[in-house]
Amino acid sequence: MSQGKLNIGFVALTVAIGGFLLGFDATVISGVVPFIKEYFSLSGASGDLKLGFAVSSLGWGAMAGNAIAGPLSDRFGRRRVLLGTALLFVMSSLLAASATSFPSFVAARIVGGLAVGGAILIAPVYIAEIAPADKRGSLVSLNQLMIVIGISASFFSNYFLLDLGEHNWRYMLGVQMVPALAYFTLLWFVPESPRWLLLKGQNEAALAVLRRVAGEQQAQENLEQIQRSLTMKAVSRGFRGLFDTRVRKIMIIALGLAFFQQITGINAIFYYLPTIFTQAGGGVDDAFRQAVMVGVVNVAMTFVAIWLIDKLGRKPLLIVGIAGMALSLFAISWAFSQESYNARLVLIAIIGFVASFAISLGPVMWVLLSEIFPNEQRAAAISVAGFSNALVSATVTMIFPWALSTLGSGGTFLAFALFATAALLFVVLLVPETKGRTLEQLESDLMTA
Repeated sequence: MSQGKLNIGFVALTVAIGGFLLGFDATVISGVVPFIKEYFSLSGASGDLKLGFAVSSLGWGAMAGNAIAGPLSDRFGRRRVLLGTALLFVMSSLLAASATSFPSFVAARIVGGLAVGGAILIAPVYIAEIAPADKRGSLVSLNQLMIVIGISASFFSNYFLLDLGEHNWRYMLGVQMVPALAYFTLLWFVPESPRWLLLKGQNEAALAVLRRVAGEQQAQENLEQIQRSLTMKAVSRGFRGLFDTRVRKIMIIALGLAFFQQITGINAIFYYLPTIFTQAGGGVDDAFRQAVMVGVVNVAMTFVAIWLIDKLGRKPLLIVGIAGMALSLFAISWAFSQESYNARLVLIAIIGFVASFAISLGPVMWVLLSEIFPNEQRAAAISVAGFSNALVSATVTMIFPWALSTLGSGGTFLAFALFATAALLFVVLLVPETKGRTLEQLESDLMTA
């Protein structure tokens, strides 16, 4: 990219392609499940657990990616870590598509998880650190938009590749190499985060980026504001600073949001969507078509979230969306508890749940996590929150087939509904509003709260 005025929308969208790859890689498995179950002979109770482990292996890899992404981005820079995730996405796609044994398939998915763990944390951090305060919510939400577009694209891709014969699942997994290579190429055209450059003492380089974002006068003001926050030395840098009592409330908010985003079942639903629709009484083709419908709704409602997040604010979206999630999950539980499953109600309620998630916990959690931490702790703190998020996601995804067999569909979704109710209370009581304030203003307010 030239050294003229920086198109912040282009930069944010480019970085957010990592979100597309994340969403695609995470949910492409939903179409692969019935075929790998047969290919790797996963039957009986042990087969259910193996299948759960195969599907959740991306999440276990993401935990490792979460744990190392923050420290690596502090040491080497946000952009270099994102370049590394792009290469990992390419490797994972190639290895998974060519896997001939169950262990090699799981290993390939774990490699993809490393990429997911890095992309899901560092992309929103980078965008938050370079975006103007009045546009930060919508720009960071672009990452979530790209995630849901990736999810929807995987459903479309799976549906159109369904009839390619016995190796269709290999094509489903291998097609991801194309956007992954494009992501790696485009990342060379974005600058490094100005806040990371300042953390490394590269003041002139940081000022140059800020000038391209906001112009000369605003760049000087932003530079001075960031420098003041860094020279305050409010807490120790890195993981050690997370134990400071002034960061405790922020960590409780972050860990709570990370927990509730996954314990309410979003990834379990996405990863097993055709399976759930088949259980409700639909055929395989119908189940794949219904998954496409859910993906389209997910994308559409994420656009709504982007439109509203800097107008209404973060907290109102969370309250409305989580209330909708809880009601939808209670409806799914009731539909499955009837003697004759109501497939239409299951579809409508799942669409309601996904729509509610897409305007609330989906994008808003990542926006808040990119905003609420002090500059010097942001990468380390978001690694901890991301690790806990991935741990809950992987655990829920792994036990979901067992839960369906043991608790039944009605009991499983009832548990999700109760967790959603608890999430609503958590948000009402603890989560602050952050819209319209700079990262340094938020740091000052939340550290003294």
